[in-house]
Amino acid sequence: MSNIPLIGLKADQFRHPLDLEATSTLKQLPGLDLIVRQLLGQLGEQFFMLENLASSVQVGENQLPHLHQLLVDACKTLDLEVPQLYVRQHPMPNAYTFAMRGKQPFVVMHTSLIDLLTDEEVKAVIAHELGHLKCEHGVYLTLANLIVLAAGQISPVGTVLAQGLQAQMLEWLRCAEFTCDRAALLATQNPKVVASLLMKLAGGSPTLAPKLNVDAFLAQARSYDDLSSTQLGELLKQAQTAQLSHPVPVLRAREIDRWASSKDYESLVQNRSVCYDGETQKGGWRNW
Repeated sequence: MSNIPLIGLKADQFRHPLDLEATSTLKQLPGLDLIVRQLLGQLGEQFFMLENLASSVQVGENQLPHLHQLLVDACKTLDLEVPQLYVRQHPMPNAYTFAMRGKQPFVVMHTSLIDLLTDEEVKAVIAHELGHLKCEHGVYLTLANLIVLAAGQISPVGTVLAQGLQAQMLEWLRCAEFTCDRAALLATQNPKVVASLLMKLAGGSPTLAPKLNVDAFLAQARSYDDLSSTQLGELLKQAQTAQLSHPVPVLRAREIDRWASSKDYESLVQNRSVCYDGETQKGGWRNW
């Protein structure tokens, strides 16, 4: 069954509340995001584009067309123009995106990640990265990194300040990941696909992946909630995640399982189109 295209989808319609709060905090830094875009946007895009063209395989209609179709399908569902997609040989399962409000946003997937996943799970990964584009996460991540670098070079006091900003950046990024998991769910419209992806990131391998049990992993996620429901458990959970760029996989799975049962998610996937100025328009970078 084909997924329902979410024409007119806006980032704030699926943004996680923690991401909304953290991003609003970053937006209160006046003018810095504009400086990042103006000074680094075009240069950064050109640099990484050349690197990708030199060291990766660009996916397209005539190169790995099944991956290209997954990208096109995810973009259609999330109402986005199609960015470039690259596949890079790498032993660490990972995917990332780059965009500075320019003309050449792109997504990169490592071969080891693709080897772990089914096609629907690959689509979920692609959609997760598209969520970063839709929500402008790339800009604010770059901004946060620049602030940390500058703070560490100003004075000895700057070192302490940099540590605080680094913690703030990581906290924001963890919140942003919750939002992008929601984008993955909207693109696949199957919560078990997203949960299976997260399960494989936690303990998968090409050999073990087909044998893993999604329902058991979700039960494990609920156990994690139960164990961290006390004050001591919550403190331990915070200590575990404080230096991580991503929330732990079981917590991400539990969050997406909950949101899949919410009225907010149900209302987004109803079969309807949103019109602009009286007519339905083709999806683009609406949030940029």
